[in-house]
Amino acid sequence: QVQLVESGGGLVQAGGSLRLSCAASGRTSRTYTMGWFRQAPGKEREFVAAISWSGGRTYYADSVKGRFTISRDVAKTTLYLQMNSLKPEDTAVYYCAVDVSAAWGTRTTYHGTYDYWGQGTQVTVSS
Repeated sequence: QVQLVESGGGLVQAGGSLRLSCAASGRTSRTYTMGWFRQAPGKEREFVAAISWSGGRTYYADSVKGRFTISRDVAKTTLYLQMNSLKPEDTAVYYCAVDVSAAWGTRTTYHGTYDYWGQGTQVTVSS
C-alpha cells in the first residue's frame, strides 16, 4: 500500500501561482511513475503531468505545457506541481497518483494506469 496526501491548493487570481505537494508513505519505492490529474465539476478526470521514477523524464498535457512544472524529491518521496500563469479553466480538484509498474508511454496519461491516489486538493482560479 502507498498513501498519498496532497496539499497546497487554494484560491488564487488569474495569472497567479500555486505549488502543490504530494507526500508519499507506506510501501514507497523510487521506481514508480508519479502523476498529477485534475477533475473539474461535471467533467472527467484528466491528465496534467507525469514524471518518471528517475525524474529524468516528464510529460505534460498541452493545456498546461509551459505553465506547469512537475518535479519530485526522491529522497523525501514528495511530488510537486508548480503552477504559474493560472487560468480560470485550471479550476479543479487536483490528485496525485502512483503507477507502481513505472510504465512510460501512452499509458502514462491514462488514469486507469495508476494504482494509488490521494484524496485531492482544490484549486480555484478567479477571473
